Amino acid sequence: MDILRIILSVIIPPVGVFLQVGLGLQFWLNILLTLLGYFPGLIHAIWVILRR
Repeated sequence: MDILRIILSVIIPPVGVFLQVGLGLQFWLNILLTLLGYFPGLIHAIWVILRR
């Protein structure tokens, strides 16, 4: 299942984070990072997915 989340995170980073943690603080932080730049959002998404 983590592989699917990582693939979705490469396409749209907040989707992978949402599937991992739901509508929590990490999700909103990832949206903010993605709006500031694609790569910060991507790195954060992969970190959240692999951390758990």
